[in-house]
Amino acid sequence: MRMHTAAGRFLGKTLKQFPRHELILSSKVFFPVGEGTNDRGLSRKHISESIDRSLTNMQTEYLDLYFCHRFDPETPLTETLQTLSDLVDKGKILYYGVSEWTPVQILEAQLVIQERGLHPMAVIQPEYNMFDQYIEHESLDVCQKLGLGVVPFSPLSQGLLTGKYRKGQPIPAGSRATYQDQIQALLTDDNLDKVEALVKMADELNTDLATFALAWALRDPRISSLITGASKPSQLENNLKAIDLTIPDDYYARVDQLFDFKKFSRKIG
Repeated sequence: MRMHTAAGRFLGKTLKQFPRHELILSSKVFFPVGEGTNDRGLSRKHISESIDRSLTNMQTEYLDLYFCHRFDPETPLTETLQTLSDLVDKGKILYYGVSEWTPVQILEAQLVIQERGLHPMAVIQPEYNMFDQYIEHESLDVCQKLGLGVVPFSPLSQGLLTGKYRKGQPIPAGSRATYQDQIQALLTDDNLDKVEALVKMADELNTDLATFALAWALRDPRISSLITGASKPSQLENNLKAIDLTIPDDYYARVDQLFDFKKFSRKIG
């Protein structure tokens, strides 16, 4: 909790040097920020207190995007969505969305929004990368139908698709794999074999794996943007190269073959 508060204050102080209308600021709500019963979830109380705390820490009057980090089965969906719509009315947020909600949960939310005449949901934030393509089963179709933006996180699969983790080579000092369980669990022989094949494809296209992976994720016009991280300017500049990278169709086919991903389709005979 203290870390997030400090980060928000630092960000708010830093961004004061820029005109507010040139910035897109977002935050999330759901996970615990304390030990109390009301310090978590998507209740009206927790959402209301969380947004006020974020606005204070970031020294801004509103957020452009506010996300429900996860679905809250303990809070009525009507309460959550009414609260978010009220925040739009109050000018504390401009748009809201959800992260890692199932297609059914998104559709349930849409029904509530329509029935109550609430401000609409605008965007979803799922995980999406070559190693995790689950949103291609149903989520992208649902979002297209509802007119929702799709802004995936982890397009480089926790760093696995940067090319810095290679089979038979030591884990780079200072990398997240030295301390984070999520990336450590991904460093299997099978995944690293796939990385080697992808590095070869990127080399053939005269680019690096990270740029190739980001361009691959942007190939679908239903993807609005990608959430990427950068610890130095050179990484940001390299990520931006993905916008202009043209990937031939046969490379998309090679990636499909490598991962053997098939969109779920139940055939009724």
